[in-house]
Amino acid sequence: QVQLVESGGGLVQDGDSLRLSCAASGRTFSRYAMGWFRQAPGKEREFVAAINWTGGSTSYADSVKGRFTISRDNAKNTVYLQMNSLKPEDTAVYYCAGRFAGSIRNAVAAYDYWGQGTQVTVSS
Repeated sequence: QVQLVESGGGLVQDGDSLRLSCAASGRTFSRYAMGWFRQAPGKEREFVAAINWTGGSTSYADSVKGRFTISRDNAKNTVYLQMNSLKPEDTAVYYCAGRFAGSIRNAVAAYDYWGQGTQVTVSS
């Protein structure tokens, strides 16, 4: 089992950058595929990005491709989401999620463990 804690959210302006971090507990973190999702008020939770257990394979939603970068440091049990050129429509609560011994998936239901989320607000 793994516990996930996100950090790094905040209030920024249109065009700014933020880096989210997700710290994981547990010795088997390196065996988890990890994902970032987000949920805006009144909307369903949606896929943002995912990375496999080695960090050698990534996937992105079309809406963030070219602006966001997912990465991981297995030695630090941490996954990151670097967000550049932020837009007001990126405003949401961002969640990290883990999928044990799994490949990259973009479906919410494919992930076993979730953090509590961190708020990102982008003002225009």
